[in-house]
Amino acid sequence: QVQLVESGGGLVQPGGSLKLSCAARGSPFGIKIKKMAWYRQAPGKERELVADIPSGGEANYADSVKDRFTIVTDIAKNTVYLQMNSLKPEDTAVYYCNVHALATVRGVVVSPHDYWGQGTQVTVSS
Repeated sequence: QVQLVESGGGLVQPGGSLKLSCAARGSPFGIKIKKMAWYRQAPGKERELVADIPSGGEANYADSVKDRFTIVTDIAKNTVYLQMNSLKPEDTAVYYCNVHALATVRGVVVSPHDYWGQGTQVTVSS
């Protein structure tokens, strides 16, 4: 099994920047990663997709963060990052990383599975 450990959240003023990290821990044996993503959930709001990047594909972003956020993967470090620039108060939320993967047995795909980070708080305020 894989555990995702998040870090990098905190308090920042509007216009500031933060970089979130999500590192995979444990053995990825028997898992094929299909997509990595960042979600966020603000108080009283539903969880929403912020950015994702399919394996071997191009990154996608919510309109609200386009041109401000960048999702980056580092396969060698088993880590996915979210660089957040020009932060706005409406970006305040708990941010969760997500890995959508396929479980395999002897190389055969048997089921999909989603791994989630524990969440990290991002607060944008003056």
